[in-house]
Amino acid sequence: MTTPESVSDFYTLPVGIRTVAVTKSKFLINGKPFYFQGVNKHEDSDIRGRGFDWPLLIKDFNLLRWLGANSFRTSHYPYSEEVLQLCDRYGIVVIDECPGVGIVLPQSFGNVSLRHHLEVMDELVRRDKNHPAVVMWSVANEPVSSLKPAGYYFKTLIAHTKALDPTRPVTFVSNTRYDADLGAPYVDVICVNSYLSWYHDYGHLEVIQLQLTSQFENWYKMYQKPIIQSEYGADAVSGLHEDPPRMFSEEYQTALLENYHLILDEKRKEYVIGELIWNFADFMTNQSPLRVTGNKKGIFTRQRNPKMAAFILRERYWRIANETRGYGSVPRTQCMGSRPFTF
Repeated sequence: MTTPESVSDFYTLPVGIRTVAVTKSKFLINGKPFYFQGVNKHEDSDIRGRGFDWPLLIKDFNLLRWLGANSFRTSHYPYSEEVLQLCDRYGIVVIDECPGVGIVLPQSFGNVSLRHHLEVMDELVRRDKNHPAVVMWSVANEPVSSLKPAGYYFKTLIAHTKALDPTRPVTFVSNTRYDADLGAPYVDVICVNSYLSWYHDYGHLEVIQLQLTSQFENWYKMYQKPIIQSEYGADAVSGLHEDPPRMFSEEYQTALLENYHLILDEKRKEYVIGELIWNFADFMTNQSPLRVTGNKKGIFTRQRNPKMAAFILRERYWRIANETRGYGSVPRTQCMGSRPFTF
């Protein structure tokens, strides 16, 4: 920023160069297929609560490296810019999401909401467009995109975002049926949330593989676009063990993940381009009789201690990485790793 007399402000921004492209079944970074093996996060911990915290950020990045994760989504709001700076530095790929949550009523799709949503995307793209770690914009999370106004709403919103930044694909995260989603025709990548054997078919792990196969095949047949499993998971109370697996036990969480992974391994050979677990860590929610001190779907506790699921996911993510890089077995390191990230 300058004044007629002198320079009044400086802003230093390291820049990286890379290309992003989407085909019918692939996500390409620098012309090479990229598979999102990652997490969804929240800016939350038990000491500071919600908000940016440098020590917590460094801890989380060490855990991401230990896990073998290469990506995350900023669910469901833009994170502090320091987060993106570290992602740029250490090669973590980001799906950058605006705070488009709660778009569930007909009036949510009105002109006033749309104008505000366009302004929000202006602000997000303007702030984050120079971060090479950001490879895709997400304009909303779980809108009721089956409502009649949703088609025009998302057509306008996505076109506006593409005009702001023609270099990146645009998506939103859906939990609407494939044949009722009026916004899906306008996205570049289909992002689908599903909680099979959790929010329905309680305790019936045996339905996951059939239902997940049907989910992927229906979405791809209708839209012919690559798909990310953008959320999946189950609550687990750390230290609660059940045999046979029962809901809220660590065994149930790991068994649910393993059933998902069997189908993801089949479909990632075709058109599934990623999987993002919900959630990286337990987080606090509003008090209610539905949750016991917050959301327990984390593979780490709110204090960042690993549950059984963290080790299952770690073995998987390193195996997938090794398939493409030709490396050996999973590194046998502690959760902090042998060379932790530093400031």
